[in-house]
Amino acid sequence: MKKEAVSLSQLREIIQGTETDFLVFTQTNCPYCSLAFRVLESKELTFTDFNLDNHDGLRQEVVSQTGHRTAPVVFDLRGEEPVFIGGSDNLLDYL
Repeated sequence: MKKEAVSLSQLREIIQGTETDFLVFTQTNCPYCSLAFRVLESKELTFTDFNLDNHDGLRQEVVSQTGHRTAPVVFDLRGEEPVFIGGSDNLLDYL
């Protein structure tokens, strides 16, 4: 699969263009990402899975904006402004 280049403003565009309850930035074969999905599904919350492995530069942009270096990186999009949650453990505490 061809990787897509990401501009610095694209993280904001991805967040704004997502119409689900949560946005989850993931990586391939990530058990913590699967845990986050199961938690969201158990609460009947919708989410968008955005795989960082398929987009050049996006991982660096996410780390730069959030300080979170591991997958998943979870945002709650239900309010007026997106809320950065953190990883799967943070999501468990948050919900």
